[in-house]
Amino acid sequence: MPVPLRHCSRPRRPSMRVAYVTFEDREVDTEIPVVLGAWAAEGLDGEALRWDDAEADWSAFDAAVIRSTWDYVPRRAEFTAWARRTSQVTRLFNPAGVIERNTDKTYLRDLAAAGIPIVPTEWFGPGDEPVLANDWAETVVKPNVSVGAQDTSRHDSREGATAAIRAIQESGRTAMVQPYLDMVEAEGETSLLFFGGRYSHAVRRPAMLARDGSGALATGDPREAAADQLELARAVLAEIGEPLLYARVDLVRSASGDPLLIELELTEPHLFLAAHEKAPARFAGALRDLLA
Repeated sequence: MPVPLRHCSRPRRPSMRVAYVTFEDREVDTEIPVVLGAWAAEGLDGEALRWDDAEADWSAFDAAVIRSTWDYVPRRAEFTAWARRTSQVTRLFNPAGVIERNTDKTYLRDLAAAGIPIVPTEWFGPGDEPVLANDWAETVVKPNVSVGAQDTSRHDSREGATAAIRAIQESGRTAMVQPYLDMVEAEGETSLLFFGGRYSHAVRRPAMLARDGSGALATGDPREAAADQLELARAVLAEIGEPLLYARVDLVRSASGDPLLIELELTEPHLFLAAHEKAPARFAGALRDLLA
């Protein structure tokens, strides 16, 4: 008697729960639906939750991915404590130690000491006398803890820069003073995106402090990264000792044309996923690989 045929199906990959960590005003994060859709295609069940949601059970997730936690600045100690606690009950990306260091821009001093070329910077901590050593025609003053160019200003006088420094110092933060690079007006910043340590795509971002007010946080046009930019970005990431799900390396060019690091975004950067059709899948695939 013939043996009846049985229907054979390929085993499905088990679904994994992943928290997309955001903040109260999540509607301003346009990447949430894009990411959740890409995660679903990889068998990842995503859910957007506030980082400070007292009812959230982070242990119920296979991973928590920090994304748009853009309200942490005045609560940085609370935020980094949350990251440490959450990392004890689930996989946290990026890791808590990386988050704690990256949310204080003095990490740039460490990278400079390691030989990474950064935009020239003078540092003034609380209590330091704000006496500028360099005679830059225009300066940018920013705090060591901020998001989205918050409390960042451009000055063409030493008096204006000094007043901005003092205001930052009075808030208990360290002031950073940098020269305003004219090349940024024409070329903009180049942001290179890496997922799981692999280069994904790059965008050109307008100068945030352009006189015409054209700068915008989430504005970015697709751009081909140059070889020297890729080389510097990879050298920067090589200095980070932990695996990263995502990284955004923001570069500008000096007057001589050399790339300089202006910021390394490892906490809550906009990823410009709309700039490349394969970017959402690359991001989701990198997460799946890290969880495998």
